[in-house]
Amino acid sequence: MRKLCVVTGSRAEYGLLFWLMKEIQDDPELGLQLVVTGMHLSPEFGLTYRQIEQDGLQIDAKVEMLLSSDTPVGLTKSMGLGLIGFADVFERLRPDTVVLLGDRYEIMVAAQAAMIARIPIAHLHGGESTEGVMDEAIRHSISKMAHLHFTATEKYRQRVIQLGEQPDKVFNVGAVGLDNVHRLTLLNREQLEQSLSFELGIRCFLVTYHPLTLSRQSPAEYMEMLLRALDHFKDAKIIFTKSNADTDGRIISRMIDEYVNENRERAVSFVSLGQLKYLSLLKYVDAVIGNSSSGIIEVPMFRKPTVNIGQRQKGRVKGSSVIDCGDTCQEIIESVQLALSPEFQAKLPDCKSLYGEGNSAPVIKEILKTVPLEGILFKTFYEAKIT
Repeated sequence: MRKLCVVTGSRAEYGLLFWLMKEIQDDPELGLQLVVTGMHLSPEFGLTYRQIEQDGLQIDAKVEMLLSSDTPVGLTKSMGLGLIGFADVFERLRPDTVVLLGDRYEIMVAAQAAMIARIPIAHLHGGESTEGVMDEAIRHSISKMAHLHFTATEKYRQRVIQLGEQPDKVFNVGAVGLDNVHRLTLLNREQLEQSLSFELGIRCFLVTYHPLTLSRQSPAEYMEMLLRALDHFKDAKIIFTKSNADTDGRIISRMIDEYVNENRERAVSFVSLGQLKYLSLLKYVDAVIGNSSSGIIEVPMFRKPTVNIGQRQKGRVKGSSVIDCGDTCQEIIESVQLALSPEFQAKLPDCKSLYGEGNSAPVIKEILKTVPLEGILFKTFYEAKIT
């Protein structure tokens, strides 16, 4: 039996990986090993490992690493703790392949530990570009440590090959998180409002904003611009999802709490909505606002507009439902007005997903199950022809 070890460190990443893990779990010829770390183990971020257990997945190991600090020093020390923890876990579990998604620092240390332990790495969502955050460097670093690659678009596949990875080890499978759109039975409006204890109203915005980790400007200044812009739309209900455990993420989450306290009649915030509530909400909101990758990948499947603020997602492949805008209050206001305009709304039914159609998990599982692993650790740099 081939043992596939999946690592997850955040609520969002777990939601994307869920159906892949179920595919592995249900295959009699595969063994699923699940390791949780990072925000999953933090009371501040909702102890979301409990949701994993409620979903019927067995957690084989927990790697404690998240310190009560979002400073560069604190995050670096967290990475050090994580590297030590993953070294012990991989020695005990001895998986045949480690499966990693994305570009967070928790995933970086898991990749480092697996590389040193001589365990093949399968990396999902490589080749993407997010120029405003340090995730860019982390993502490409993981790609260079990995041996199998599952990208979300053909452009991203070509970029991984450009990094020197062998084309026959790089597979364009689409975004694995889109499987949730087809496999989950989403809540209707009444069920959703009851689960949120919040009425969506006539107009509703979903807002997610994360720090620009490469910027030396205070995230409070950027967030203040966004909140001032939201004040312009007095008739809109606002649902915030809080920031990840990135550098200065607590500043943003604190400002969200303060805003909600001052606007209780029309605003609410959540540390974690979970995939069911989040995707159900996408059916009913009028716009998604912020700088999350979800606005670019998942939201277009629902034919809803995304107002993508600032530099965080610069470089990603974006569809016609995404409106890029600057960081100033006025730019955000004008972009939201454009998203709500009859002219823009009329175009939404024709927008298409650029990240696949939501059938990635079984394809990835089958490749992980059948790909030969003998000799895979010996990588040769692929010299792409320059035209």
